[in-house]
Amino acid sequence: VRLQVQNVEKPLYRGTFHCFQSIIKQESAFGLYKGIGSPMMGLTFINALVFGVQGNTLRALGKDTPLNQFLAGSAAGAIQCIICCPMELAKTRMQLQGTGEYKLKMKNYKNSLDCLIKIYRKEGLRGINRGMVSTFIRETPSFGFYFLTYDCMTRYLGCEAEDSYVIPKLLFSGGMSGIVSWLSTYPMDVIKSRLQADGVGGVTQYNGILDCVRKSYHDEGWRVFTRGLTSTLLRAFPVNAATFATVTVFLMYMRSEDNLRECEPGPVIQQPSSL
Repeated sequence: VRLQVQNVEKPLYRGTFHCFQSIIKQESAFGLYKGIGSPMMGLTFINALVFGVQGNTLRALGKDTPLNQFLAGSAAGAIQCIICCPMELAKTRMQLQGTGEYKLKMKNYKNSLDCLIKIYRKEGLRGINRGMVSTFIRETPSFGFYFLTYDCMTRYLGCEAEDSYVIPKLLFSGGMSGIVSWLSTYPMDVIKSRLQADGVGGVTQYNGILDCVRKSYHDEGWRVFTRGLTSTLLRAFPVNAATFATVTVFLMYMRSEDNLRECEPGPVIQQPSSL
């Protein structure tokens, strides 16, 4: 977020690792966890919604094809924007608060919930949903590629429940799915971050998505749409590796022969094998 929205004329950070070092040096290690409250509150609901909608949509479409995998993932991505957008708004505002300060001299927000409450009081529902359209444009195709890549990877690697290497294969497939999904729509993530950060400090720069794209490109060139990509990909692999592997292993366990009598078939991550 900080790399995506920093002022190009007076940049604070030269790159991912310089940003990492600067935050620790200037704000202590706790600076790396600013805004953590928002994801902690929202990610459980987001993942439950995403995998539930994807599985049920895929079942409703009837046939397990690459196109249906993409459509089911896209549907899941679109619906979870309802939670994702306000969550990321609070996260962005909290992460930008007190940039470069070891001890905050002035706190606009005490925590993520306080941030959302204050935004709502000042700007109403429109303020809470700032960046909703850009989030929708980013998340819908992104989750389509997310589930499509995972399906293709697990098929290619031959992930079987009885395979002794199934966990490493699932981790690798999940990690690569995360990377592909972020690469597919990353420029829109930059725009989303800029729109959600707009107005911090009392100055509004952008009138909407197209205005943000035009001004960003005019001031910084095409490279502006890749700002923060390295840190995003470094995060994407382990996070999504853990997410997909955990969900798949849990579903494998719930559908094992010992549990079939107790459990109805739930949300499906379709595989050609016993997964």
